[in-house]
Amino acid sequence: MFIDKVELTVSSGKGGAGCVSFHTEKFVTKGGPDGGDGGRGGSVYFKVDANTDTLSYYRGKRILKAKNGRPGEGRKRSGKKGEDLILTVPPGTQVIDVESGEVLLDLTKNKTVVEFLKGGKGGLGNVHFKGPTNQRPTYAQPGLPGVEKEIRLELKSIADVGLVGFPNVGKSTLISAISNARPEVANYEFTTLTPKLGVVQVSEYESFMMADIPGIIEGASDGRGLGLDFLRHIERTKTLLFMIDATNYRDMAYQLENLKNELKNYSSELSKRAFSIAITKIDALPEDEVNSKVEEILNALNLKANSVAVNRYKADKNLLSFVQDNKEWEELDYTKPLFILPISAVSRTNLDALKYMLFDLSKSSTKEA
Repeated sequence: MFIDKVELTVSSGKGGAGCVSFHTEKFVTKGGPDGGDGGRGGSVYFKVDANTDTLSYYRGKRILKAKNGRPGEGRKRSGKKGEDLILTVPPGTQVIDVESGEVLLDLTKNKTVVEFLKGGKGGLGNVHFKGPTNQRPTYAQPGLPGVEKEIRLELKSIADVGLVGFPNVGKSTLISAISNARPEVANYEFTTLTPKLGVVQVSEYESFMMADIPGIIEGASDGRGLGLDFLRHIERTKTLLFMIDATNYRDMAYQLENLKNELKNYSSELSKRAFSIAITKIDALPEDEVNSKVEEILNALNLKANSVAVNRYKADKNLLSFVQDNKEWEELDYTKPLFILPISAVSRTNLDALKYMLFDLSKSSTKEA
């Protein structure tokens, strides 16, 4: 089961108490104090593991504690340290303080291990309190308590490209066609119920990550549908790919405007992210009608078709397309789409061009408007 948000109470272990003890041995009448120190309580650590992609392990768990330190013993023997609590999470997990809403940790790098709560210090045994004026101390320190914190874990997937679109526009078909992801694909809305990540292989040594989320419907910002709940999974993406259905009853510009409005209502920062447009399902339309659809959205955005995609990325020369004409993908206008490209995941029209264009964008120094 895919779980991307859980609330937990975690606490480090209490330190063990110091020991009150006096040395006793045959022929030794006044051996003096020999109480050992208590062991430190276990600490709480977060470990990032790329082999996990969900927080489902923590589903149903409410309180997680590290072990307490053991008390000290006679003959100056220290108590055993409490066992640490290691919480394994996928990359992209944020640790948030429930009370204040503050982000305490943002865990993005694989194999990172971070100490979150330190265990309580063990108490000193009575051996530490002997002196000329107190040769028989009958007290020792108690261990210090651990630290308790109520936290929320939120998973925000890490990807280079995030797919955004209405339900049934072909997002799952696209990600299955160009990546290693295998989402459910069917001709009805909301086949995607959870976010999907896919690695898009460009060459033997080069790739980028693509994220697909459930389709966004009109009124999503008011709680309708599923997509808005999962928009956190594209918050970290460098660029967004708006997928506009050429066969949909909605106008092209209307689809784009509604999607951008829903993103803006969710996060003003996300709405300013660099974006491109893929016009999908063109295999269902004749060539001249596809070009008419491309012109429709170009006119709505006050843009003109060009041949950059054809010349540089070998896109289909019979289909209109647009690419901001900058060879290095730098100093681009992020208020406009970086490119507009008609595609078909079924007939694989322009998929290679799309893949290389997205790869160039994912590796460029993208910025926000």
